[in-house]
Amino acid sequence: MKTIVITGSTSGIGKALTEYFVKGNRVFAGYRNENYVEDIKKVGAIPFYIDMKNSDSIRQAAVFIKSQTDKVDTLINVAGCVVAGAVEKIEPDRIREQFQVNTFSHLDFSQRLLDLLEGGRIINVSSMASFGIFPFVAPYCASKRALDMLFNSMMLETKHNIKVISVKPGVIATPLWEKSIRGNKASIDNSAGFEKEMRFMVKNAEKNQTRGLDVSKVVELIARVNEMENPRYSYTVGFDARFASIISRLPQECLNAIISYGLNRRVK
Repeated sequence: MKTIVITGSTSGIGKALTEYFVKGNRVFAGYRNENYVEDIKKVGAIPFYIDMKNSDSIRQAAVFIKSQTDKVDTLINVAGCVVAGAVEKIEPDRIREQFQVNTFSHLDFSQRLLDLLEGGRIINVSSMASFGIFPFVAPYCASKRALDMLFNSMMLETKHNIKVISVKPGVIATPLWEKSIRGNKASIDNSAGFEKEMRFMVKNAEKNQTRGLDVSKVVELIARVNEMENPRYSYTVGFDARFASIISRLPQECLNAIISYGLNRRVK
């Protein structure tokens, strides 16, 4: 039996991971909405409150876990959100919030559990967005790139024996798409000059809600990675993520030209 800590465990990838790993393991499942506590208990996991926007909440979550166990075999950082819109229109505080939730909160939480993770591993659910080639979701792309860079450096620098793995899914059919539409309504409604692009983004998000890969594909990969003795540092999930990885290596001028051409063809 291993001890596994999962953030963002109430929906999408996090929920599926919790339901998978709870079979034969001791799983701590992070939640923000109190309505999900009983659901977490029903599947056999141990709920703990954590609000990725609140540093004190992150500290208290770490204190709770340390009070319950002296060893964490795997920490899976899943929780996240999407800030979208034209960069010139997005309020800087919204971009700060994006980094707080997707990057700084995970670093904070992980730092607080490093002693318990000795000999274990951290698996970050990043995104193909970390390859940085998607207009109108630049804050999300940047936050995921920063997540990968900071954790890779931490692995290289740390005196603890901890492996860090980044899993970068492509389009996955999860509630994140619908949540992102709701969460970015203000940016979408106040993007004068970008109305066509915003309509395209909303329609695309609605399609992704159902047409993306099944969440089980991410769970299967993470389950395999968690059992590997020597996993790679980075994995992609889905053809689109592999394609993004390849074309992101092109010179920026070529990449920009390809993206602009594709965007102009699709946005009507």
